[in-house]
Amino acid sequence: MKNALALLALLLSLALGAAAGAEEERPKWPGVDEMVVEKFARELGREPREPFIDTDQGDLLLFLFALAGAAGGFVMGYYWHKIFVAGKKEPPSQ
Repeated sequence: MKNALALLALLLSLALGAAAGAEEERPKWPGVDEMVVEKFARELGREPREPFIDTDQGDLLLFLFALAGAAGGFVMGYYWHKIFVAGKKEPPSQ
C-alpha cells in the first residue's frame, strides 16, 4: 500500500511539474532588465542586445560566484593575521 501511494505521489508530481514547465513561456513578473532598462533604452533609440558574457547558460553564474567567493576567501585568509592580529596590544597581565 505504501509503495502504491509513493508511486502515485511520484507520478502526480512529475505530471504537475511537466504541466508547469510547459506554461513557462512568458514570466508573470518580468525582471528589471525587461521592464525598466529595455523600456528606457528603446525610448532613447537604443535596441537591446545580447550580453557580452551570457550567464544564462547552465551553471555559469553559479560558477562565477563560487570562483569570486574562493578568491575573496583566499585573500582574506592570506591577510587575516595582518588585519586582525598583528599590531594589537597585549592586555596587561594581572
